[in-house]
Amino acid sequence: MKGKIFGILGLLTALCLFMTFKTSVPWDNIGSSTFLKTGNLQNLLNRTALYGILGVGVAFVIITSGIDLSIGSMVCFSGVLLAIFLHVDYRPNHHAVVWSLNKDTNHIVLATPIDGLRRGDRVRYSRGKLAPTALFTIAHIADKDGRQQLTVEEDIQKSDTSGEIARGLRVKAVRRLLEGQADYRAEVVVAESFQLGPRDKIMLVHPKTGLKTEKIVRAETSANFTSVFLQDDPGDRLSADWFAIPLRRHQRMSVPLALLSVVITACVLGLIHGLLVTRARLQPFVVTLCGLFIYRGLARWLTGDNPAGFAEYSEGLCQLASGRLTVYSDAAGTSFGIPYPFFILVVVGVTAAVFLNHTIWGRYLLALGQNEEAARFSGINTRNVTLVAYVISTGLAGVGGILFALDSLSVSPSSFGTFFELYAIAAAVLGGCSLRGGEGSITGIIIGTAAVQVLNNLITLLRISAPLEGVIIGSVILVGVLADEIFKRIAAQRRLRAGSQFSTNTD
Repeated sequence: MKGKIFGILGLLTALCLFMTFKTSVPWDNIGSSTFLKTGNLQNLLNRTALYGILGVGVAFVIITSGIDLSIGSMVCFSGVLLAIFLHVDYRPNHHAVVWSLNKDTNHIVLATPIDGLRRGDRVRYSRGKLAPTALFTIAHIADKDGRQQLTVEEDIQKSDTSGEIARGLRVKAVRRLLEGQADYRAEVVVAESFQLGPRDKIMLVHPKTGLKTEKIVRAETSANFTSVFLQDDPGDRLSADWFAIPLRRHQRMSVPLALLSVVITACVLGLIHGLLVTRARLQPFVVTLCGLFIYRGLARWLTGDNPAGFAEYSEGLCQLASGRLTVYSDAAGTSFGIPYPFFILVVVGVTAAVFLNHTIWGRYLLALGQNEEAARFSGINTRNVTLVAYVISTGLAGVGGILFALDSLSVSPSSFGTFFELYAIAAAVLGGCSLRGGEGSITGIIIGTAAVQVLNNLITLLRISAPLEGVIIGSVILVGVLADEIFKRIAAQRRLRAGSQFSTNTD
């Protein structure tokens, strides 16, 4: 195994040296190498970490002589689940669902009453058949069959039985600041007292010129009005003719609970894979191939085949995947940092190496891959060991899916994670895992992942045609596997000759 590790390390070193000199201008000026630019190296570390986590996970299944083709779809499904769990809604402080809207009588009947409504107040109608900026002035409020009925002054263009009504508050004044004068760019004074937090928003609506939704830095409340300080300048058109609708932030799950739920879901699906392989005696190829289709289909169905994003967390949680720990920076503004996912890979790699090489379960995994029947006769519960391998594989795929989704800020369920399982399997095989099982090194897998990512980087920096990407990567991996097989046969023949010679000398 050490020979394999040194072999893949040699390949990685050769690729890095080749790229260093190939991307230097002139060729002998290493300091100008595009490959060694801090941005490129940071990106390489980040991609190696993300794919390395997937490679470590799938290696446990490969060691048991199994395969997991669902990794890419699991990455996509995990990213979609995270987006759903962390979904954020902004709801008006005073709003109600529309029971009916009658264009003949200009009546709006609400499913539930809105407290504090008075004659002359403005309300906004949305999520129905009318324009999203539809504003109405209340002329009369009455009770109809136990429901609140509003008579509005303006003509209602269409009847409807859906939508939502939100109460608008009058804007008393607007004050703007130049950039750098304060932590906010504008102050909007609203003629009512209400409470808003720094992560809430406020919608500004005008019956003729449209609407704006602005982020809040802070809000100060007095007895009769509220000053709302906005992160951005809403523009010169904003004046006291506008109306404000405060929007409170509602997050579906807390961040720790959402992350834990995604990983647990991935582990449960891995447990199902293991049960189908061990109890139903299905082939791992068939089980995980079905998972590949099922999980991507579920992701597309849950999102309506629309992208799911993390814009709300771009400056917070997403830094877990895209941020970095700065190691150095100079006066010219050049800096180098280690991406945070790399630290996660180190933790995963060390834990996996200890588990595989220094625990009884790790030895069971290797024994199972070398000879399942012999392992069973020796007293190993091969079913439970197989279950553990599949749970680890999908669990780490869930972790990888979280990081990939946060790094890209959005998940397109039709394409996100496509072919990730092939990159993970390729890195594991290139790093020393045998598809026949019984062999594997976590260090080798991480080095193999780095080699595959440097190959990808080579294709990008040397501007090689994109359709040739698969040809180059596949050829290099094929050569590596063939070389490993040749060396393995040579070693086996040497052992055979040594054994024969020892037998002859003994006789």
